[in-house]
Amino acid sequence: MTNNDYKTKRIIVVDDDNIVLSTLKMLLEIEGFSNVNYFDKPENALEYIKENTPELVLSDFLMPDMNGIEFLSEVNKLYPDVSTILLTGYADKENAIKAINTVGIYKYIEKPWDNADLLLSIKNGLERSGLICELNQKIEELSQAKMQLEKYSHSLEEIVLQKTEDLVQSNTKLNAIINFCADGIIIVSKDRKLIQVNPAFENMTGLSANLLENKNIEDLFETSCNELEKITKDKNILVRNLELKNTIEDKSFPVEINFAPIFTENGDEKNYVGVVRNVSLQKEMERLRDDFIATLTHDLRTPLLAAIQTLQFFLDGTLGEIEDRQRTLLDTMKKSNEDMLGLVNALLEVYKYESGKLNLCKTSFLLTQFVEDCIQQIQSLADKKKIQISTNLNEFEDAEIYADRNELRRVVLNLCGNALNHTPDNGSIEIIAQVQGKDLQLSVKDSGTGMPKGDVTKLFKRFSQGSSQKRSAGTGLGLYLSRQIVEAHGGKIWAESELGKGSVFTFLLPDTLRVKERLK
Repeated sequence: MTNNDYKTKRIIVVDDDNIVLSTLKMLLEIEGFSNVNYFDKPENALEYIKENTPELVLSDFLMPDMNGIEFLSEVNKLYPDVSTILLTGYADKENAIKAINTVGIYKYIEKPWDNADLLLSIKNGLERSGLICELNQKIEELSQAKMQLEKYSHSLEEIVLQKTEDLVQSNTKLNAIINFCADGIIIVSKDRKLIQVNPAFENMTGLSANLLENKNIEDLFETSCNELEKITKDKNILVRNLELKNTIEDKSFPVEINFAPIFTENGDEKNYVGVVRNVSLQKEMERLRDDFIATLTHDLRTPLLAAIQTLQFFLDGTLGEIEDRQRTLLDTMKKSNEDMLGLVNALLEVYKYESGKLNLCKTSFLLTQFVEDCIQQIQSLADKKKIQISTNLNEFEDAEIYADRNELRRVVLNLCGNALNHTPDNGSIEIIAQVQGKDLQLSVKDSGTGMPKGDVTKLFKRFSQGSSQKRSAGTGLGLYLSRQIVEAHGGKIWAESELGKGSVFTFLLPDTLRVKERLK
């Protein structure tokens, strides 16, 4: 309590002598006490105290109906921590002291009192009441805190027990998954040494876990696992075309591994987990399927060519004159057989690329002459729809490119053919070449109908029709085959399109452009 804060505390003064009461009132007012309540009867004071908590009670000893000891005893019952002061005469001092020890009064002051002593006693009594009140509050707060701590401690124990049980169950499930998984599971360190393997991987290699641990992963495969170095924090790596060795059976079989990083609490890569899958059956099924398709399509070519040639004999009059209606019907049949032959040829080309049986025959040839030859092959189709085909190749007049001319022509014709099919009459198509070092970038831009952005992601997939809005009449293999050809050259192909604003198909061939010295 600082300054004069104690002078605003509530004080109760009780004395049946009005002269004494007036004297005390004058003294306390002069000293600046502003919250003092005066009573000449202890009964009235008790009624007031029941509704208003006092900080200090000052009472006379001798009063008619209730003496000061009895009055302060009642006050103490209501407020045990309130400081109480008893005013007593010298003659009553001995009785007062006995009573004080019984009741527990804070202090007694003899009459006549010393004003300075009385004022100091009142101040100390008020400070005592305030300190006791603060102490009780702290005790209550500590009691509440203790209860909360005991409750939290009990809850924490339950939480720890529950988490421990959950962790045990999770570990049990995880161990069951790892131990009984049909695929091999490995944990590899950053220096590519095996840390842990599951039983399935032991069976795959024919080696026990203790022999596999600390073994370099590259020693187990026919193909190097340098792909492990490419693992980043935000990307998983699928390693294909690996041959895993089996020491017991002395053979290797194809596998795929999905690698993912294991991070520390700081977010650093510590180890890598890999799921090893035996793809022998998958590879065999793919081989059988591709062989079946290749055989089927190859055997279909002979009867189709024979049918087309026979129909051509009818159409050119070799077998005699035919009527116009017959000519129309035979021409339709011939075109249908030619479309089917085109599909068969496309399937054969796809098979050759996917099976790796087609070797590129690269030569050097002029870029401008190559593009002009491609345009010449589709010019008649463009003229029928009055579509203007232009090029932007002036700066490449003497530039040569090194690639497989026939296969590259197939790509350009596929892209131009798609542009013609999806460009309305009186539209335009532009072939644009760009250079990035020795890399050649060739684009086919049209003013056609375009396509939604969602359809662009479906392009370059096998049998994709390119648009979800309307199915085209093509086989769905043109763009897929174009991607195979470009990727066989080490390049990439992509498309950009917007509905109603045309499309741009672009492919990039790395280290392909050859420019003569005089152009530099």
